[in-house]
Amino acid sequence: MAKGRILVIDDEYLIRWSLQQNLVEHGYEVLMAASAEEGLAVMEMEDPDLVLLDIQLPGMSGMDLLRGIRENRPECAVVMITATSDLSVAVRAMKDGAFDYLPKPFNLDEVRITVDKALETLRLKDEVTRYREKENRRYGFNNIIHRSREMEEVLDVGRKIALSDATTVLITGESGTGKDLLAQAIHYESRRGDMPFMPVNCTALPRELLESELMGHEKGAFTDAKSLKKGQFELSDGGTLFLDEIGDMPMALQAKILRFLENWTFKRVGGTRDITVDVRVIAATNKDLEGKIREQTFREDLYYRLNVIPINIPPLRERPDDVAPLAEHFLAQFNRDLGKDVREVTGAAIKAMEAYNWPGNVRELKNVIERAMILSAKTAIGVEDLSLSRSVPAHPSSVIEGKTLNLDETEKVLIECALERSGENQSKAARLLGISRDTLRYRMKKHELL
Repeated sequence: MAKGRILVIDDEYLIRWSLQQNLVEHGYEVLMAASAEEGLAVMEMEDPDLVLLDIQLPGMSGMDLLRGIRENRPECAVVMITATSDLSVAVRAMKDGAFDYLPKPFNLDEVRITVDKALETLRLKDEVTRYREKENRRYGFNNIIHRSREMEEVLDVGRKIALSDATTVLITGESGTGKDLLAQAIHYESRRGDMPFMPVNCTALPRELLESELMGHEKGAFTDAKSLKKGQFELSDGGTLFLDEIGDMPMALQAKILRFLENWTFKRVGGTRDITVDVRVIAATNKDLEGKIREQTFREDLYYRLNVIPINIPPLRERPDDVAPLAEHFLAQFNRDLGKDVREVTGAAIKAMEAYNWPGNVRELKNVIERAMILSAKTAIGVEDLSLSRSVPAHPSSVIEGKTLNLDETEKVLIECALERSGENQSKAARLLGISRDTLRYRMKKHELL
């Protein structure tokens, strides 16, 4: 199999022939053309990986053809061949997108080295593209399972942020709602997607180690600093730094984070030199930062610096429409991981989960499905297989089962379920019940729920 397909475009037959002989000898397939127009025709038929292109050609010039190739075939590398000693011509060719240039008379070994380097660069770019596409499929917005309008609104904002040049983003939401997944989607679908995504959990390390983790340290900065260490600020240059649970960051370190966000420079621990980086900082927290500001445990100025573009992920109890697709997703995942053949979650089980308040959110739902699949030998997960620790009534019918049907009791149960599912938000509860807020309040008073 040939190492690559090369098209030589030069009006001198001897040059075409010598390049062909040498490159074929070293494992390349070589095509030839005597003019730019002939070269275009060959390209349309043969799809070369690289073009060796003479600048001075009869008819269309090599520079004009270069610009056409870069516009229509950007994945094809172009190496210019020039007989002129005017370096400005070569510089212009590089600016127009040539990979490199070779002056005449050229050394055939030098030609081969240049070709090898160009094709290796193409291969690496192709690998990066495939890797990025793979990461997009794994971490992109389309991988965030949802059906609810509330989550679609969250993802719409996330997509806009990904396409923007916003440098600070604040994601809030209860534990287990998927703040890390949203941060990854924003990164991998942005122009920074082929650069590092560096997550740091602000609760995992004590203050001294967290500062070194973020900013790095110089050799000898402290007792155990045996060598220079680059921190996450530096390692995420060009990409995204994800500061998870920033609400738990110590106050002293918050001041240093604020200074970093103001001018994107920092000093390593024990260092004296300012280091400048280009990063997007996505911070996330499950804490009430405004409450922590009042308690004087979070800096107000840092909050406003982070809160330029806030996104709040609603808890799962406020978006019950997402329960079924998430359950189906985890069912498929654990069938693969556990070697099971569980075919469905029953309708009754889905209704029970939709009525549950999910204090642990999506993470808890995942654990519930995993536990049910591990412990059950059945081909369907039913209500009896679920382990719901702090459940609201699974379904109104389950509350009145075995009792004489009573309209007032049934109405009260429905209202209690709606209030639980909406987190005691009366407007949302009224929407769930299909009535006005005033009607809901009237019926809450009637059943002594106010």
